[in-house]
Amino acid sequence: MVDADIVVVGAGAAGLSLAHRLPAPADAPHRAVPSVVLIDPPPGPLRAPRRTWCYWESGPGRFDPATTASWEWLRVRGRDGAVVLRHIAPARYKMIRSDDFEALVDRDLKDRPGVRRLEATVGTVTTLPDGTACVPATDAAGARAGLRARWVFDSRPPDRPPPARTRLLQHFRGWFVRTRQPVFDPGVVELMDFRTAQPAHGLSFGYVLPTGRHTALVEYTEFGPAPLTSGAYDSALEDYTRRVLRTGATEILSTEQGVIPMTDAVFERRARGSGAVFRIGVAGGATRASTGYAFAAVQRQSDAIARAVRAGRRPVPPPPHPARARLMDAVLLRALGTGRVDGPDLFFRLFDRVPAGRLLRFLDGRSRLYEDVAVGMRTPVLPMLRTAAELPWLPRRHIPVR
Repeated sequence: MVDADIVVVGAGAAGLSLAHRLPAPADAPHRAVPSVVLIDPPPGPLRAPRRTWCYWESGPGRFDPATTASWEWLRVRGRDGAVVLRHIAPARYKMIRSDDFEALVDRDLKDRPGVRRLEATVGTVTTLPDGTACVPATDAAGARAGLRARWVFDSRPPDRPPPARTRLLQHFRGWFVRTRQPVFDPGVVELMDFRTAQPAHGLSFGYVLPTGRHTALVEYTEFGPAPLTSGAYDSALEDYTRRVLRTGATEILSTEQGVIPMTDAVFERRARGSGAVFRIGVAGGATRASTGYAFAAVQRQSDAIARAVRAGRRPVPPPPHPARARLMDAVLLRALGTGRVDGPDLFFRLFDRVPAGRLLRFLDGRSRLYEDVAVGMRTPVLPMLRTAAELPWLPRRHIPVR
């Protein structure tokens, strides 16, 4: 006998999104609603730090009550200061902070029958002979709290990254700031500002999410082989805010920092040898390899799983991104990683020459073949073709994390 129909391991974006979308009594009035246990590690090093997620969406969304701000104008700046300003309506670029997201999901799940949260550290999930999954867990007091479940959705990153041909890191540090002077335009996001000092390998850019004339999240981001030291990030942010943005007197309210793998590795969506344990979120390949965005793909994946549960089907998570998008990402990553293309020039050219709606569909993996070809023609064609031709001959290997 199982303790829960579904166990969700990890209460980050993927775990919370899935728990929020799983069937409630109102969704299935004539059938049993699955029991759900959402497990998050106790406060400490295993718990994910606070995060800010961004995504674009047309019209009202289910998480709008937790949205900090949203915008319909995006700006990209070249190294020489050239500007591309794009109006993305009817879509809006939305910003949501993890604390607000968790609070919204908690409110909605609080009185839902059959859902409970558990603070515990989960070990290796195994499949039992009867096909159910065993979830060994230990709570903060050291007591064992193991569970048996019909299905387990595990959002924890793998102990060892899967083999890949290319692996870059999108690493960043951000300051939430308040300035004395009104220096920010609250109607426009600085999506990529390449007026930062460019590293020897990879690329860097500034990223500004304004929440008012005096307040914003300002980030320094690099695509490269390894993260920086805390001091190096702060130096880069100091240079960007003072020299480039000319913010003047600035108060740092809080900081956030992160590392997002950008890889053409194939992430397993089902634990090897198990029909009951599935990988979701970043662990299941939700991160778009060419951009680092994951939140929208997590929602699509969660919605598909929830539909399968409602229909009584085995809820195998679908691929978060279509095969053609993954192939194009692999080509772009290889071209960037080898230095065959100039990263700042490539991204600026895409935003400058591709219509906003088409580019957003492309970045979201929802573009059609003719649109992909049109976008590809706006890139350095010969280096990209050379890269595409060599990919099939390159072995995938385990690239150590630095």
